[in-house]
Amino acid sequence: MRCATIKKLQLSSVKKSLLLLSFLCVLPLSLLNGWPGGLQTLTAVNPFTTSSWSRGDRNVTILLWYWPFGRSFRLKGDVCWDHYRIPRCRLVDQRSLFPVADVVVFHNHELVQGRQKLPFDLPRPQGQRWAWMSLEAPIYNGNLHQFSNFFNMTMTYRRDADVTVPYGEVLPKEDDSVEDVLQNKSVQVCWVVSNYKSQHRRSQVYKNLSETIPVKVYGRWTKKPLTSRALIPTISRCYFYLAFENSDGKDYITEKLWRNAYQGGAVPVVLGPPLDDYKAVAPPKSFIHVDEFASVKELGEYLQQLAEDKKRYSQYFNWKHEWRVKLYTDWRERLCRICSQYDSLPPHKVYSDLEAWVNGIST
Repeated sequence: MRCATIKKLQLSSVKKSLLLLSFLCVLPLSLLNGWPGGLQTLTAVNPFTTSSWSRGDRNVTILLWYWPFGRSFRLKGDVCWDHYRIPRCRLVDQRSLFPVADVVVFHNHELVQGRQKLPFDLPRPQGQRWAWMSLEAPIYNGNLHQFSNFFNMTMTYRRDADVTVPYGEVLPKEDDSVEDVLQNKSVQVCWVVSNYKSQHRRSQVYKNLSETIPVKVYGRWTKKPLTSRALIPTISRCYFYLAFENSDGKDYITEKLWRNAYQGGAVPVVLGPPLDDYKAVAPPKSFIHVDEFASVKELGEYLQQLAEDKKRYSQYFNWKHEWRVKLYTDWRERLCRICSQYDSLPPHKVYSDLEAWVNGIST
């Protein structure tokens, strides 16, 4: 009887050991694949992972408080990794996740229009950062004095923003092939404009320039709108494109350069920020800045000479042997950039005068 009891105890001990062993085997797989109802599934093998991640190798949660201009994008799955190969970055738009968000992003347009409000009624978790985001020129950002001492981060096209989200940039090419840019050129200068105001500097430059060289104008202003499909083919027939910005804000270089001119295959004649701002982001000898000339008439004469000299003109496209244009049009990609720079962000930064920073005023 005693032997039988001992044998039962031994069998019970073995079963417990087997159960414990099974649990220990299953646990790593569960952690790897994510518990049911968990916050995010981690990638098993992630070659982009860096050992310097400062959040204990966990996801950084980015909460977009509302979608810019009311146009939403899908956030299903691991968006930042699946689309942009940015690891451990969780994008959400459910406001119920406010208590666990590391960064909450607010788009300026809806705030200044009064369509959205900052969540002052909610207890703000310690260490949570609020990001102010805008792609507008300073003149169109409205009254920002009301937002002093609330934001910890800025997200704009400016190079000195905490997270820089440009309209475009150039990246190295894998090959040096270049299309024949001289094909089908039939228009000397073209311009696409919808918001024409005579007091704008760009309008005055256009008026003076057209006295020296013909400028073909498209857009709502001339009742010749171009569809998105027709835009690039139309510009490709032009020798020069007027990439004139509606403002001269610091680093304010929009799709007029990156998409219309560069992808359209026309030499951009630029007006907006200072020459040095363009030199900082655009390839050398790839554009012509209005301010490089003593007068608009001198600029027009230079464009005429250049269009007639095919060898000199083609040199403005040499950059295409080494570089390609990357456009940023998806808000999700811009938000994912937060995680790429998260470790280098200052932990206790507060914008005490957001208005001054946006307008480039030292405080």
